Amino acid sequence: MPHVPTPPAPSADKRWKLVTTSLRRQGNAPHALIEGMHAVQQAFGHLEPASLRYLAAALGVPLSKAYGVATFYHHFVLEPPGAHTCVVCLGTACHLKGGPAILSAVERAHRVKAGQTTAGGELSLLVARCIGVCSLAPAVVLDGDIQGPCTPAQVLERLAPCFEEPEGSPR
Repeated sequence: MPHVPTPPAPSADKRWKLVTTSLRRQGNAPHALIEGMHAVQQAFGHLEPASLRYLAAALGVPLSKAYGVATFYHHFVLEPPGAHTCVVCLGTACHLKGGPAILSAVERAHRVKAGQTTAGGELSLLVARCIGVCSLAPAVVLDGDIQGPCTPAQVLERLAPCFEEPEGSPR
């Protein structure tokens, strides 16, 4: 197989050196696609279209394959994450004990749908099929902290500080 030269990075951002080093360790081979996606997401927080184009070109895979892998695995994020995250568990126990009501309350209160980030970038709302704490049902994960059992009102109260203006900031 002929050597394909590595394309230039999408920007001069120094974090691209970490990504290219990771790809080089894998021999810039097509099998390094997932590893490359992990490297990009770890460096930049998400996979944007330019990063997927770069990975596809650098590894010699079709862009459609890179996009397909990125959208297949739930670990990969295609948009910048919010400053805070709220993961609502909808596993069986949480679903039966009120998880959908919590999700609905957060969606309504903050005008965001599951899988999206609020317009101001304050909050990313995610759904999990099970977070493994069924005894705490219904449970949510707020910025990595598992909480439960929760009511919709409690979750909204705990999210309120995410939307407050920092002291001293102009209004």
